[in-house]
Amino acid sequence: MNNKEELFNQIRNGNLEAVQNLIRKKPDFLEAKDQRGSTPLILAAYYGHEDIVDFLLDKGTQVNALDSSGNSALMGVCFKGFTSIAEKLIKAGANISQKNAMGATCLIYAVTFNRKSIAELLLKHGANTTVKDAKGKTAMDLVLEQGNSEMEEILKKY
Repeated sequence: MNNKEELFNQIRNGNLEAVQNLIRKKPDFLEAKDQRGSTPLILAAYYGHEDIVDFLLDKGTQVNALDSSGNSALMGVCFKGFTSIAEKLIKAGANISQKNAMGATCLIYAVTFNRKSIAELLLKHGANTTVKDAKGKTAMDLVLEQGNSEMEEILKKY
């Protein structure tokens, strides 16, 4: 196994110390990509490893890097529901309006997977509720299809 594969395995395992050592030895690994195009930040955020996310952000990683499907670290946490990581990524300059290959935005992920606190966070930071995905659906369209009255009220506030 090469060092890059080791880095991604250690991120998946949540081993902060190993990740720190590998990045210190090879600073260019900060922007490395795995076989799916994920960067260390995208993977750490997706797995909810907040300490690794903090380390990578402190090292100056690209917060808006995209994987091979056009997903960012922020999109991953909107899908998974890691609100505290979403807050850190937004504070670090994450693009809340990024669209992936399917036209989905962070807000569309948050409402699709009923992540109320993340939806509110995105809306407070100016997420656009009128953006349509590749199927022509807005966040509100998806909420109405789901019959999710709580999420509907959150969207109506903005």
